[in-house]
Amino acid sequence: MKNPLKFIQDVKQEAFRISWPTAKETVQGALMVFAMAVLASLFFLLLDQILKFFLELILKVSL
Repeated sequence: MKNPLKFIQDVKQEAFRISWPTAKETVQGALMVFAMAVLASLFFLLLDQILKFFLELILKVSL
């Protein structure tokens, strides 16, 4: 960029164009992340228990 002052002015203009989320949108987003984390953890817990059950079943049959 040839003119640093023009660059700084452009950056300042772009900074004022940013539309930040409202507090309500931020809380909703955080709750969605939390809910998805809980759902993912429950899914993997269930998957782990199912795999453990079948692994124990296979080991009992093979003995």
